[in-house]
Amino acid sequence: MAERPMRMDTNKGLPAMESHRDLHIWIIENLKMVPVPRRAYRNFFEEHCYIVLHVPQSLKATQGASKDLHYWVGKEASRDAEDAAGSFVQHLQEALGGATVQHREAQGHESACFLSYFRRGIIYRKGGLASGLSHVETNMYNIQRLLHIRGRKHVSAAEVELSWNSFNKGDIFLLDLGRMMIQWNGPKTSIAEKARGLALTRSLQDQERGGRAQIGVVDDEAKATDLMQIMEAVLGCRVGNLHSTTPTKSINQLQKPSVRLYHVYEKGKDLVVQELATCPLTQDLLQKEDCYILDQGGFKIYVWQGCMSSLQEKKASFSRALGFIQAKGYPSYTNVEVVNDGTESAAFKQLFQSWSGEQGKNKNPRGIGKLLQVKLDVGKLHSQPELAAQLRMVDDSSGEVEVWCIQDLRRQPVDPKHRGQLCAGSCYLVLYTYLNMGHIQYLLYLWQGLQASAQEIKALSSNAEELDLLYHGALVHEHVTMGSEPPHFLAIFQGQLVVFQGSTAHSGKEQLTSATRLFHMRGTDNHNTWTEEVPARASSLNSSDIFLLVTASFCYLWFGKGCSGDQREMARTVVTVISKENKEIVLEGQEPPHFWEALGGRAPYPSNKRLPVDMSGFQPRLFECSSQTGHLVLTEVVFFSQEDLDKYDVMLLDTWQENNQSYEEVVEGSLGAVSAISEITAMSRWPVSGRAGPLAQQALKGSEDSSENELELGPKADCGGASTSRSTSTSTSTSTSTSTSSYPSSPRCVSNGGLPREQLMHQAAEDLPEGVDPAHKEFYLSDSDFQDIFGKSKEEFYSMAKWRQQQQKKQLGFF
Repeated sequence: MAERPMRMDTNKGLPAMESHRDLHIWIIENLKMVPVPRRAYRNFFEEHCYIVLHVPQSLKATQGASKDLHYWVGKEASRDAEDAAGSFVQHLQEALGGATVQHREAQGHESACFLSYFRRGIIYRKGGLASGLSHVETNMYNIQRLLHIRGRKHVSAAEVELSWNSFNKGDIFLLDLGRMMIQWNGPKTSIAEKARGLALTRSLQDQERGGRAQIGVVDDEAKATDLMQIMEAVLGCRVGNLHSTTPTKSINQLQKPSVRLYHVYEKGKDLVVQELATCPLTQDLLQKEDCYILDQGGFKIYVWQGCMSSLQEKKASFSRALGFIQAKGYPSYTNVEVVNDGTESAAFKQLFQSWSGEQGKNKNPRGIGKLLQVKLDVGKLHSQPELAAQLRMVDDSSGEVEVWCIQDLRRQPVDPKHRGQLCAGSCYLVLYTYLNMGHIQYLLYLWQGLQASAQEIKALSSNAEELDLLYHGALVHEHVTMGSEPPHFLAIFQGQLVVFQGSTAHSGKEQLTSATRLFHMRGTDNHNTWTEEVPARASSLNSSDIFLLVTASFCYLWFGKGCSGDQREMARTVVTVISKENKEIVLEGQEPPHFWEALGGRAPYPSNKRLPVDMSGFQPRLFECSSQTGHLVLTEVVFFSQEDLDKYDVMLLDTWQENNQSYEEVVEGSLGAVSAISEITAMSRWPVSGRAGPLAQQALKGSEDSSENELELGPKADCGGASTSRSTSTSTSTSTSTSTSSYPSSPRCVSNGGLPREQLMHQAAEDLPEGVDPAHKEFYLSDSDFQDIFGKSKEEFYSMAKWRQQQQKKQLGFF
């Protein structure tokens, strides 16, 4: 399908844009927007202002996509040029729609979002662009310039005076002589800075010299005498010592913890800026009828615009922010970001104590929601690296396991008979040894109990380092916190992982000295089952799971009414690890009096089927970690990919919640669902695909659910009286009606023709047409509208990870 060009208001002098490109740059020349050639995208003249628009390519087919609109101000730019840029940005904002984040960027102090567009770095060029001249001319050799290269993850190069006085010990300088390019590395620069500086130098060689210029690198002046002679011939003999590294002011500002929220409104002819709150900020302070300024300690200024604020207030956003900066005495280069209600960036959200995309959103921690129950064939992992990577399974968990407990600040070996029995008040080292391509590999888990002391936690790390020395640094470390164990950690214990309260000795008999103990059992097979001791009271129970109640005189195995047959089968196996006594099976609702007496009497507990935690509203964030200045500084990399990781980096990936998707969700969400609906236990709000992807078909095995509860599959709708509710207890009632569809089950009366997009986009649940499931509004679009809005077919969309589906739906007005 041909892509539609973005619609612009030509009456306001806005140029047309090519819809297939994700990045658009214009220079303000003679107070007009002039497009910059793509080959010159990273060159910025200091006397000009620029406008940069980024449209994520996967979402470019619709105005509902999330976009970033920047205007960049050169340090020598005129006030008229800046005013013109601001005016054009406002017109662009109106043409693009509300789902656009606006930014003001100043030369040398750009936001991480802006810098992430230019992986090879930014080049600041002196002077202005004479009318009619191009930004970059290839094969220009009659040139002499000195570029000052700075930055670690985000690199920039600025033209400076052609003199030794421009040099310092902590940065990189490029002497560009046309046919010869000499990179001089300061003695205080890191290997990462040198590597990224060289990458920028080589890109200049390719882009501006057609690959014909020679490159020389000066790492040690004493060993590069030939290159130093050339530099001295151009710069003269160096007199005196080099300057020390120029401190970066923004780093100190970044450390400021002060965050303040201000309400901005007009009172008569006066503009009032009223301070509302400081940390911790709460989301309910933001009212949709108003506008607010959030001051991040002078490092960055956010303007938040409520969805019901006036157009006049929205137009005044930048001017109010600049006035606020001036009133506060902040530097003129302070970054400004204008965000709209509902399209807030991750950086903005993290300044609040908590953030919810919509009211009533489920926020239960791990273990509370009953998730999709499937079986994973771990034997397929070696032949399916994509699946193994998503599940973080280094192998099929058949390797060797050794466990040490931290006792008296030293590691003590745990008897192999009890290696899966951990205590919440202790810390453990778990060494896993396995073969990979014929080579022995080691994975060391550092498991930390929630009740462990600070001394034990510190001793855990020191003992891990000692153990690593014994293995000559061959151990890969992974920190694991109780309650957030990754799939592979659970798998290596083969379903026998039991976490006891306290920190008693590792003996099965000694563990059960308490008169009454209650154990919460979760999981469906040997690779995902774990058991945790919980407070022995009725409120700890949950209808979706299984519990073991142990007292001095009896032992009850309690089955919640929502548990599955696989859960029950695994529970019968695991209970022998905890107690050898005979167990009496108790079904929920049929408990004997002794059961409640042991728990201290009846009490309310969760009895409804619970939905999984939905973290799809939060985007993962990648940061580069640096402590070169003596402070830990995190530099964000926006729109990141695997190529942003290299061997010189220490990176931090923030996924908001490390285990935000269970392995069942990953398999179902990103690899396609199983073809036979009877082979899974699905929650009613989850879309179920009728045709599995090739990876999922091989990796998943059927999980017969003997639960008495009937579960609905796919969007709820009533078409001509037909019901979509089906039982998952048998295969005959579901397989026929769903096997021909690649998408969520839905009434046939709307799946072919579809509903108009206006009836579905940005519509509240109560305003939707009768029979439309609010959780899956996008499915009711026609195939052509779906392709036009989402930029992909329905089959491609539903093959994506569930969190990516939710993210796109939120951005496009279908959430």
